Amino acid sequence: MKKYAKQLLNAASKIKLLATDIDGVMTAGEIILLENGEEIKIWNVKDRLGMHLLKEYLPDVKVAWITGRKSKQIEIRAKEQKVDFLVQECKDKLKSLNTIANKMSIGISEIAYIGDDIIDLCVLRKAGLSVCPRDAVMEAKKISKYISQYDGGKGVFREVCEILLKANKKWDDIISK
Repeated sequence: MKKYAKQLLNAASKIKLLATDIDGVMTAGEIILLENGEEIKIWNVKDRLGMHLLKEYLPDVKVAWITGRKSKQIEIRAKEQKVDFLVQECKDKLKSLNTIANKMSIGISEIAYIGDDIIDLCVLRKAGLSVCPRDAVMEAKKISKYISQYDGGKGVFREVCEILLKANKKWDDIISK
């Protein structure tokens, strides 16, 4: 089991919303465009299991996907994974996150956010727990409280789910089953 710093686990234990960017976090940021304009994204099954475990063992922690792009594939995947909040074509991620926080009656310190690029900086600066993939832009790395050991699309979301589960003392229950 990977050991995490006490300060990271302390921040993670207070999280009520896990929010993430899509391209560059949930996917590696590569997009295949078909002739008909349909986008194909490659998703990591470990992230999918992380989402399932989070929903099962920490049902009070909600999940938000906030992306600057719009894709039918994201809508389908969000519905399939029971994402609580989906915001597409987002130009102001902090404003969208504040709207979700207000709906949930939580503060920004109770939000974990995963982002990889300059559009995410405003949220990474404010979130109670800010995380970026190992291959994020340098500006994101400089302000994130935690840099994942994984590149975008390679298990970053899963790692953050595990951190939340460990911080809330659920991980051993999962492993023992």
